[in-house]
Amino acid sequence: MSDALLEQLTRAAGLAIDWTDAFGKPQSVAPDNQRALLEALGYPAGDEQQIRQSLNKIEQQRHNPTLYPLLAHDQGEPLCFAGRFKAGQSYQLTLEHGEALDGDLDENSCLPGIDSCGYHHLKIAGQETTLAIAPPACPSVDDLTGREGARIWGITAQVYSLRRPGDGGLGDTNALASLCDEIAPHGADAIAISPLHAMFSADLHNYSPYSPSSRMFFNILHSSPELVLGQEAVDRAVEQCGLQEEMRRLEQLDLIDWPAASAVRLRLLRQLHGNFQASPGEAMRDLQAFIDQGGEALEQHCRFEALHAYMLEKGEAGDWRQWPAELRDPHGTAVQRFAREHQQDVDFHCFAQWLMTRSLEQTQRSALKAGMKIGLIADLAVGAHGAGSQTWTRQNEFLPQVTVGAPPDILNSNGQSWGISAFSPQGLKENGFRAFIEMLRANMAHAGGIRIDHVMGLKRLWVIPEGAPSDAGAYLEFPFEDLLRLISLEAWRNKALIIGEDLGTVPEGLREDLARRNLLGMRVLLFEQDDGRFIPPARWPADALATTTTHDLPSIKGWFNCRDIDARIDAGHRPAEQSEEDRTVREKEKTALEQLLREEGFLAGAADDDDARLDACVELLGSTPAPLALLPLEDVMGSMDQPNLPGPGDEHPNWRRRWPDEVGDMLKDGAITARLKRLGKARQATRKKAT
Repeated sequence: MSDALLEQLTRAAGLAIDWTDAFGKPQSVAPDNQRALLEALGYPAGDEQQIRQSLNKIEQQRHNPTLYPLLAHDQGEPLCFAGRFKAGQSYQLTLEHGEALDGDLDENSCLPGIDSCGYHHLKIAGQETTLAIAPPACPSVDDLTGREGARIWGITAQVYSLRRPGDGGLGDTNALASLCDEIAPHGADAIAISPLHAMFSADLHNYSPYSPSSRMFFNILHSSPELVLGQEAVDRAVEQCGLQEEMRRLEQLDLIDWPAASAVRLRLLRQLHGNFQASPGEAMRDLQAFIDQGGEALEQHCRFEALHAYMLEKGEAGDWRQWPAELRDPHGTAVQRFAREHQQDVDFHCFAQWLMTRSLEQTQRSALKAGMKIGLIADLAVGAHGAGSQTWTRQNEFLPQVTVGAPPDILNSNGQSWGISAFSPQGLKENGFRAFIEMLRANMAHAGGIRIDHVMGLKRLWVIPEGAPSDAGAYLEFPFEDLLRLISLEAWRNKALIIGEDLGTVPEGLREDLARRNLLGMRVLLFEQDDGRFIPPARWPADALATTTTHDLPSIKGWFNCRDIDARIDAGHRPAEQSEEDRTVREKEKTALEQLLREEGFLAGAADDDDARLDACVELLGSTPAPLALLPLEDVMGSMDQPNLPGPGDEHPNWRRRWPDEVGDMLKDGAITARLKRLGKARQATRKKAT
């Protein structure tokens, strides 16, 4: 078999054979890995005949004379159809607001530029499509705050970690609203939160927020029914279920007991649903309006939740890809029959989604009412679990036989396989980018912005055949410009700030492309080094947010005390001898950072004063030209611990840490108040310099 022919197919399928790793070294995908990936993408490559057939299939897709259901384009730019339609071809264009603009293609077979942003309907030569006309860029921090040269700040928080009286051992939107009320008076304009995507309510052991069932809906466990139904209704349901003692026990734990806390929440929600059905009151109209607005997508998600639970109760597989064929089709008669027979369960999940959505809406309103200019910044996970609701309902838009991950990089020398599914580039095009747009709208609807996890995935994703090691993967190209246009359009419609997490192996030119569209990148203090020295704050970029650390990295105090190195040894991620090298490198880094802090006038006194070093780092953060500085709650509180330790195993309490103090008491300490004041002053001083 010709390797050249195999390479031709690999490239035609959008897979990169050659790439440069995070260490600057050229890499190449072996022929056997190419074949495995092609098979997983649906392009058989076992022999020369199969390769030629797969090449022919791709050529047919590329030269299909039928327009895709949606074409994304830029505001005011001519849209050319050369090679598809002749010059002078008549068309009928109906703008989103109803205005009709009929005409003929020009001498270059181009449609004149459209100034109106939105989703418009085009009829041409017997074909129809939607034109998604995007503004040049997403709203900037200046646009959203109304401040020229804005230099705002906020915090990041893991929602599940927040503590309030009566929460049953798990953080919720009520605690988040309280945190907004507490932090806003200190001058914060934003609070970036952990993902609140829908999980598997029947699988209480699956709780990583970055491995969701669906990014189109929400995790019902984080709802605050008292915000919607009133405290009296919740108290009555708790008493009816006899949950008081178990809730008190769970609330006293240092770490979240996810299975137990989730079981309590679900029992409470089901009791609330039963009570609501028995005496619906005025809120029933709002619930029905919510269901009507959610339409088929909401109905299918709720059917999945009920069906998933049913299969597990029967001892069957929870993975829909292993269900009987008739249940793998969300539109099939078997699923419709199941929904009729289990209508009560489907209705419950609609009710639970309604509670969560309304809770989140109220939380964002609380943030804005408290004085924040942005409010909540939602976190959009890079993918969805392959066995989940989103992949079941949108099968044609996902790649079922590959998982997403990362090649070896600075953070993970062995690479990563995240166990989540990726969109299909071709499937997105053939379905009018439906699933992508739905996902954006769901996450922007009740927030002032979104953070796109692993934003490099808009351009390329490291895909791995199901069950293969991460180094057997390759980069798969995505329709980057189209995805950027759709993000810009939805951000413009929702007045949302967009952040792209661009840490790791970043393709050349990506950050410039993001900046052109006003997607803020991310710069992390611990990574801002150059040739053994930390970069002074004045040299940080103005087109990225600034932060001290992330949920996958140590806190500042933890970093200075090598807590992450100890944690990797304890978790079995690194051998002791390798960790000695890590400590040697860390000592050099600590010296370099302390040197910069002293040179900039942020640090004085003893070198081993943890609080002084932390406060100096906070001032450094505030002194950067970043339009937005985010201080993780771990560094606000001066914690040693980090929320997540990436890597195999469960030795580290990932996604389980709770704050010991209730939200209302967290920021009362004088040292914390002074730390936040120092950050605010640094931001103000930086803005004055800029203006």
